[in-house]
Amino acid sequence: MLILAIDTALDACAAGVLDTRSGQLIAHESQPMKRGHAEALMPLLARVMQLSGIGFPELDRIAVTTGPGSFTGLRVGLSAGRGIGLAAGKPVVGVTTLAAYAAPVVTQNGDAPVMAAIDARHDHVYFQAVSGNGTSLQRPCVIPIDDAIDAARFGAPHLVGNAAEMLAAHWPADATAPVAVDQQPAPEISWVAWLGAAVDPQTALARPFYLRAPDAKPQSSLMGALDQTQPAS
Repeated sequence: MLILAIDTALDACAAGVLDTRSGQLIAHESQPMKRGHAEALMPLLARVMQLSGIGFPELDRIAVTTGPGSFTGLRVGLSAGRGIGLAAGKPVVGVTTLAAYAAPVVTQNGDAPVMAAIDARHDHVYFQAVSGNGTSLQRPCVIPIDDAIDAARFGAPHLVGNAAEMLAAHWPADATAPVAVDQQPAPEISWVAWLGAAVDPQTALARPFYLRAPDAKPQSSLMGALDQTQPAS
């Protein structure tokens, strides 16, 4: 299976082409950035596709990060993925940023719980916790940092995400310290691709995954111009 993965949800603009038959990411590029995804993505995609030597019609699937993350950024990737899927007649699937952060750690088959955390600002984090084998311990949510720290009850975790160091700094002194702290500005694009290959296109929809309303809300007169997607809870 040939998967084009796209991520613009956080502090990177990234794309890659995965060949699941060989297990290789045959082309990829990632640029760190907090803004400017809309201008950077299409030229980046063109370079990645040219490097891969694969045309869009040869792809089997497009995988796009759906959030949580930047309201504007994640919609850039989703719009591009949907457009490519429509033009090429290929399915487009969505992958959450929290799952993409946690996936490489879960595959290590360790016993430590995995806690993925993304900075939601205002002393809150987007948060998800799974066991070492991937079993859910806490569903995706947006919570105060202090509430996320309560997950220490699950045991010494492997912290990952762009708020991993933030959680580690607040970790209670009377709890066993995290076994690892992986601060990353964005998930690895290879894992966006692998998750995109594994999910069911019927259920992993390429829609924004909001855990709270955006800080900047569109005017009511513009709401009809936006696609009608329901925030996940």
